[in-house]
Amino acid sequence: MASRDSLNELEELAQSAGANIVGSLLQVRDALDPATLVGKGKLEEIRAEAQVRRVPLVIVDHDLTPVQLRNMEKGTGCRVIDRTQLILDIFATHARTREGQLQVELAQLNYLLPRLTGRGEELSRLGGGIGTRGPGEQKLETDRRRIRDRVGKIQRMIETVRRQRTTRRRARQAVPLGMVALVGYTNAGKSTLFNALTKAGVLTSAKMFATLDPTIRAVRLPSRRRVLLSDTVGFLRDLPSGLIAAFRATLEEVQEAALILQVTDISNPHHAEQDAEVLKVLRELGVEGRPRIQVLNKIDNLSAEEMQALTQSPGRGRNVVFTSAMTGAGLEELLAKIDAEMPVDPLVRVRLRMPLADGRHLARVQASGRVLHSEVVAGDLLLEAEIPESAARTLREFVVESSAVRRAAIRASD
Repeated sequence: MASRDSLNELEELAQSAGANIVGSLLQVRDALDPATLVGKGKLEEIRAEAQVRRVPLVIVDHDLTPVQLRNMEKGTGCRVIDRTQLILDIFATHARTREGQLQVELAQLNYLLPRLTGRGEELSRLGGGIGTRGPGEQKLETDRRRIRDRVGKIQRMIETVRRQRTTRRRARQAVPLGMVALVGYTNAGKSTLFNALTKAGVLTSAKMFATLDPTIRAVRLPSRRRVLLSDTVGFLRDLPSGLIAAFRATLEEVQEAALILQVTDISNPHHAEQDAEVLKVLRELGVEGRPRIQVLNKIDNLSAEEMQALTQSPGRGRNVVFTSAMTGAGLEELLAKIDAEMPVDPLVRVRLRMPLADGRHLARVQASGRVLHSEVVAGDLLLEAEIPESAARTLREFVVESSAVRRAAIRASD
């Protein structure tokens, strides 16, 4: 991503945190200054610009070492935060679950711990605002030992919450419902797509990282199978490993997913670079080889010519679906594609013979799958149906014969 585009992304992040951007400076240099990051000349330029605009805060689109942070604050006369602290601030704003809040506080404390030396006077003046949410003034003024004690306590609390979530996940896995995870760059439209597919009321926002805590809902596929769909936090370029740990709850759902929907804002001119960042995180999670469908979203923002060029592109893969979560375009095709690619609880074609009066088991067949043919034979109802394998096992006393439904046959109905 080009430097100007990276700076524009930083502005979006800052606005998501509630900042009012009054100006920006861009620097291109061969090597970073180990003492000030930007060099003395640029530091003076930043100081002059900050004084003219009367700004209390400077946000740097780079991670700062403790030395660079102190020197930049001294050289500019302003409070300075870097990109990582800004993202942590947004996380602190959006975390809703207990685990999400604990993970964010842990990441903040681990980030701030090496940066406390020599900052007692500045920290005593901190109030509300960007870069100060989370642990708070009192915790930051304690000594390192007490902060480390707090870190240890949070880690134990998180482990307790994780065990509880693992228990809930095992309970879900007892019912053969496959997990489908939505992943993508932040602000790609994942939550809007999640709402469109599940009819859920998950928060949707143009702000970055509007979704932090995992949300799971059941979705009925065209074959009548049910799957669980998980909405996840948006990815971002150069996301530090400490921040990845801060939303591990949602990423664990990605690691448990049988199928991944990679959502792309196809109308964004930098969508290729954003997809590359998403794939980088998927590799870090060890799921780059997992079955995946590429969902090219926000096609309502494309012109007719752009859409035609995309659909006729010779490089388009088989598992690509064009959608608009806002208008509903392409959602039926997406559900059919999920049905075709979902490896959990596959469909089987069965012939069943059951008494005409057995309405309970007939209703189970109709609720879980599709009846292809039915006829009355010698007072019994003879059915041919496509149902999930788990449903077929519960009806095995009525099964005359069965066979796996070929996935190619499902694709033929896409």
